[in-house]
Amino acid sequence: MSNSTTYIVLAIVLLSSFATSAEEKHYSPNVGDTFPNNVYFGDTHLHTSYSTDAGMVGNNLGPEEAYRISRGEAVKASFGEWVQLKRPLDFVVISDHAEILGLAPAIKEGAPQLQESEWGKKISKHATTPGEEPKAFDMFVSSLTEGINPLAGLGLVKSYWQKSTAAAERFNEPGKFTALIGFEWTSVPGGNNLHRNVIFRGDKSKADQITPLSSFDTVDPEKLWAWMAEYEKNTGGKMLAIPHNGNVSQGLMFDDVTLTTKKPLDKAYAESRMRWEPLYEVTQMKGDGEAHPYLSPDDEFADFETWDSGSFGPYTTTKEHWSREYAREALKRGLAYEKQLGSNPFKFGMIGSTDSHTSVPSAEEDNYFGKVSLLEPGRADEDRYEEVIIGRPNPDEKSRIHATRVSASGLAAVWARNNTREEIWDAMKRKEVYATTGTRLKVRVFGGFDFAAADIDRMNFAKEGYKRGVPMGGDLDNAPLGKAPSFVVRAMRDADGANIDRIQIIKGWLDAKGRTHEKIYDIAVSDGREIGNDGRSKTPVGNTVNVKGASYSNSIGDAYQQAYWSDPTFDATQKAFYYVRVIEIPTPRWTVYDAKHFGRELPEGVPTSIQERAYTSPIWYTPG
Repeated sequence: MSNSTTYIVLAIVLLSSFATSAEEKHYSPNVGDTFPNNVYFGDTHLHTSYSTDAGMVGNNLGPEEAYRISRGEAVKASFGEWVQLKRPLDFVVISDHAEILGLAPAIKEGAPQLQESEWGKKISKHATTPGEEPKAFDMFVSSLTEGINPLAGLGLVKSYWQKSTAAAERFNEPGKFTALIGFEWTSVPGGNNLHRNVIFRGDKSKADQITPLSSFDTVDPEKLWAWMAEYEKNTGGKMLAIPHNGNVSQGLMFDDVTLTTKKPLDKAYAESRMRWEPLYEVTQMKGDGEAHPYLSPDDEFADFETWDSGSFGPYTTTKEHWSREYAREALKRGLAYEKQLGSNPFKFGMIGSTDSHTSVPSAEEDNYFGKVSLLEPGRADEDRYEEVIIGRPNPDEKSRIHATRVSASGLAAVWARNNTREEIWDAMKRKEVYATTGTRLKVRVFGGFDFAAADIDRMNFAKEGYKRGVPMGGDLDNAPLGKAPSFVVRAMRDADGANIDRIQIIKGWLDAKGRTHEKIYDIAVSDGREIGNDGRSKTPVGNTVNVKGASYSNSIGDAYQQAYWSDPTFDATQKAFYYVRVIEIPTPRWTVYDAKHFGRELPEGVPTSIQERAYTSPIWYTPG
C-alpha cells in the first residue's frame, strides 16, 4: 500500500470515528428525537354538497369551498352569510356519504348519467321544478329505505369520487395543511345509526382504484371490514374506519351480538373490529357520547349535550339500549370481553368532529353555522331553532330532537411529529389522539410504573414520558411487584378560550367476579379548592356567564394545570383503563350568542352555559 493510500484510509477512519462520536452527543438536545411533539387540530367528518342529504337541502358548497374554509379563508356560505374560522384547521377529512355521492351537483350540472335512467330523469325534474324539491329528496330517501341503488352501474359515483379526490390533492400541502381522503359509509339498519367514516392513508392514485362502499352494498360492519381488507390487499394502501353516534343506534353500536347473524361476539370479531376501527367519534353535532347520567350516577359532568332518544327510524332509543351506546360503558364491557375471548372488541381511542353538512367545519359556539344549511344564520324563519333533526317518523314528541339541541361540537386532536397524511393517519391508528367538544385545549398524559410527583415539573416532560411510560392510547402490563400505575398530566387552555376548571382521571376496571366498575378522580382543580379523601372536589368552579351580554370572564379557573396521580386502589390482577377528562369553566352556549345577535328570546329549556371539555384516548392495563 502506498503512503498516499495509507493517508486516505487513515483520514476516512478518523472522519468515521468523529462522525460516530458526534452522533452520540450533540449540542442540540433535539437531534435524533422521533416522538410526537405537536398537537394538530382537525375535523374527520365534514360533508359538502356532494352528500345528498346536504346538497339537496340547501348546501351549494363543494369540496373546494370546504377546503378553503378549513384553511382559514372567508367564504360565502350557502345562504349568503360570510363565514370564517377563528383559526385554520390543521387537517380535514371530507367524508361525503357514499350513497349516490355527487347526486345534487350532478342534477345541477346536468350530468349525462342521469338521462340514462328513468329514476334519474324523474328526480332531476323534481329537483329543478320550483316547489317540487322535497319530492326529489323523498325519492332519494326511499331508495335508501329500499336498499336499491337506482343509478347502479352508470358511473356517476365514481366520477364525483374522483373529483373529490382531485380536490384533496390540490389542497393537500404537507407540513402546512393536510387533506386526508375519505368518505362515509352510511349504514342505517332499521333507522339506527351504524355509520363509519373511512379514512385513507395514501393519495388519489390508490383511492381512485375503488368506488366507495355504500349501504346499498351492505349494512353490515363486518362486510365493510372485509372490503377494507380487499382494498389493502389489492392496492398496498391503508385505511381505517371511525364509527360515530352510538347514542342513536338503539344499542347496536356496541351490541353483544353481530348485526346479521346475531351470533355472540367471538375473538375473530373482536380482532377484526380493533384492526379496522381503532377510534370512536365520541362527540359531535348529534350529542355527546362519552357518558350518560343513568349509567354513571356519581358523575355530575355526565349529562352533557345528551341525546338519548329518537333515531332515524320510527323507534326511539331507551334506557335498555344506553349501556350499548355510550363510550365509557363500552370501554368497561370491553374489559370483560377481553377476559372472556382473549381480545377486546371495544379497545378504542376517542376523537371528536363536527359532522357538519354545510361545508363549514366550525365547532365554535360563537360562530355557529348550523350543521345543515337550512339552519344557517340569517334565515327568516324559525327552522334554526324548531326544526326536527331526528325522530321525525315517530309521532311521540318526546322522542324528537329539535335544532336547539344540536351541539356545536367537536374537534379531533392528534399528537404527531409532522402535519402530513402519513403522520396524522399513523397517530390515529395508534390512538395517540383525543376529543374536544370544539375548544382547542392542549392535553398530554403519560402512564407508567416509574413516574414520581416531581416528573410533572420536568423541562423534558415529553421526552421522559415516552422513555419511561406510554402516551394516551398506549398499553401497560404486568405491574412490577408493589407498584401501581402512575400518571403525569398537563393541560393548557385554548389560547383564545376559557380557563380550566379541573383535570380528572376516569378509571374503569374488571373485578375478580367479572363485574365492571368505574371511578372518577379529580387530580387538579382551580381556585384553591380542595380534593377530598374520596378523590373528588365537591365545590363547583362558579359561573361568570352574562347571558344578556353573551360573555364570560376568565377571572376563575386556571390557564394551565398539571398533576401527578397514582392509582390508590390498584389491583395488579385486574384489567383496567384510565383516560383523562379536562373540564373548562362555564361559557355561553351557541344559543346564547344567537339570542344576543338576533335580539331574540332564548328557547325554553335550553342551557344558558356549558362546560366544554376534552377526552383523551385511554391507557389500558393488562395483568401479566
